Amino acid sequence: MLSPRLLETLREYWKVVRPKAWLFPGDIPGQPITRFAVERACQKAHRAAGIPKPITPHSLRHAFATHLLESGTDVRRIQLLLGHRSLATTSRYLKIATSTVCATTSPLDLLPEAPPLPSEPMPPPVF
Repeated sequence: MLSPRLLETLREYWKVVRPKAWLFPGDIPGQPITRFAVERACQKAHRAAGIPKPITPHSLRHAFATHLLESGTDVRRIQLLLGHRSLATTSRYLKIATSTVCATTSPLDLLPEAPPLPSEPMPPPVF
């Protein structure tokens, strides 16, 4: 999923860097950036931000899926965005915040109000 905002940022990056073979080249000429380099960059940002929880590229993937779910994106769409074959795999990513679960409206609360009960019993109808 490439947002228009990210696309603009990548275009600006490309105009400045003008990479030849790879948008994000690695240390070895002609090779892309490695997953280890991505992990190192993630750890550097983690330290600079002073976030106490561990942050990894994989935890960012979990957060991405969770934020999508919490903003109302259906699970099937999240499955497609993450590239999972099985919905069971996607469900492992979806750790919903307790506050979101507790804020869910019960379908019973959406029913119309029942009319008030009469204070005195009604006599049975006569046939």
